[in-house]
Amino acid sequence: MQLASVSLIVLDYDVAIDFYCTQMGFDLIADIDQGRKRWVEVRPPGGGGTFVLARADGADQKAAIGNQGAGRVWLFLQTDDFVRDHAKLCAAGVTFEEDPRHEVYGTVAVFRDLFGNRWDLIEKKPEVSD
Repeated sequence: MQLASVSLIVLDYDVAIDFYCTQMGFDLIADIDQGRKRWVEVRPPGGGGTFVLARADGADQKAAIGNQGAGRVWLFLQTDDFVRDHAKLCAAGVTFEEDPRHEVYGTVAVFRDLFGNRWDLIEKKPEVSD
């Protein structure tokens, strides 16, 4: 078995597709109309698992938008070239909460997506890479 997808609660499908695909450079894998909802799946350009963009349905789900990680970084976008991808995301309008920092495990900086979810952009040092 392998983890294939993670559901990410969003307010609007099209706004989410625009942000993740246009600003962050993700690939749109699927956008299937199911009547009352859509199956929308995006993937970072380097591959890996996908996100199923799930439009919030009801007050509880709307309240969870941007807070699925309870205020913590809970999404990790790994890169093989931090400088390149940090510059690319900044140029696309992604706002980082901090300057890049060098940790024992690699180079990292925290950013928030359009919905408030906290992410790490991280380039792991070779000795700690998968």
